[in-house]
Amino acid sequence: MKKLCILLIIPLLCHCGGGFGGTSVTGSPSVVNVSGWDPKEVQRSGDRYSQHDVSALRRNGGQALIARSAKGPLLDDKFGDFLKSADRESMMLGAYHFVTMDQDPAAQADSFVSRVRATARAKGISGKKVLLVGDFDTNSTPDRLVKFIERVHQRTGIYPVTYLENSDGLRSRLRNASPEQKRVIRRSPYWLALYGPGGTERTMSRSGALTPDKLTELYDIWGSWSMWQYGGVTWENGRSQPKHYNTSSWRSPTYYGSLAHPLERNVFKGDDRALRAFWERHSISL
Repeated sequence: MKKLCILLIIPLLCHCGGGFGGTSVTGSPSVVNVSGWDPKEVQRSGDRYSQHDVSALRRNGGQALIARSAKGPLLDDKFGDFLKSADRESMMLGAYHFVTMDQDPAAQADSFVSRVRATARAKGISGKKVLLVGDFDTNSTPDRLVKFIERVHQRTGIYPVTYLENSDGLRSRLRNASPEQKRVIRRSPYWLALYGPGGTERTMSRSGALTPDKLTELYDIWGSWSMWQYGGVTWENGRSQPKHYNTSSWRSPTYYGSLAHPLERNVFKGDDRALRAFWERHSISL
């Protein structure tokens, strides 16, 4: 996840069938993430948004916003503005940290928690809940996930959500993690990235068509996934191109609701009430 996201429900656009895990674009709480890369360029007529105004996301059903705090030591300069704008629209708030390989993951967890708290104070959104997410590089190892997860838990009392930059190597390393490592990682719910049955540039598979459930099985850690990033972008010649999971078994539109920009988007596996309970379990109070 090189960008930040916001959870949305998209009316009107896709079929409401059971889909994978009972999910569909129209029938499930939907998630979008945003970062300093957002908003991406305007590609059609429609609604626009910025880090200062996410009302268009809310009008399209947005329930929560997950914004990138930093990539390793590099702070995302739109983080605070996205949180403030989402709070103004009464969205649930979330933050993620991209855990880079050049620094100790526990130290990155410390920086992440401190930045979320400091940003909330600076932006006047103290007293709110913020979901915490660790976004892990394709070269990550089980011990690095464990160090980040455990340090966030030590600092906050909650287990963060885990988002994986998928690769064959990462899946193999996590499959072969020790039972104790798996026990810790399993406490951190799995937010998967899968933009098509053939995978994404970060999800290479030799095992044929992929579904969210199949991808989860390949890690051999979680019994189920919690959130699914079904839509994102690829980059070609400096321009973003929408990429999304769209098959006869699970349908999604090229763009998100009425938005003019490409956008990363997700569904939550559960109903609105379950989403709020999930947010409560994995958020810190500011």
